[in-house]
Amino acid sequence: MTAYFNHTIIASTDAQEMKLFYLQLLEATDAPNWGPFQNITIGNGVLLQFAVPPMDFPPQHYAYLLDDEHFDRAYAMIQQQGIEHWADPQRLVSGAINNEHGGRGVYLLDPSGHYLELLTRAYL
Repeated sequence: MTAYFNHTIIASTDAQEMKLFYLQLLEATDAPNWGPFQNITIGNGVLLQFAVPPMDFPPQHYAYLLDDEHFDRAYAMIQQQGIEHWADPQRLVSGAINNEHGGRGVYLLDPSGHYLELLTRAYL
């Protein structure tokens, strides 16, 4: 059997805030919560679990592939909410998107400080 990505736990400073942010940005589906986990599902049934760990954590990078219409809605939300964003991962081109790899992309930080990338075309 081919391996499929099933779930991940995303370290959070506030699990509920993260869940609500990702629900809106990714147009995700609410999932039942249990234990310390606030849960949502995204495409292909992938479960994202948000939890506050018992220690400090370094920021991670998470990239999400969106169709063009979803990207338009997500970018409109980013702009409407005044969320700082960049066209590049080095955060040099502020307030813009890129047109890399035959699509569009944008970088931003989530409420816990993780680096998010939204893109419309996969790199491979």
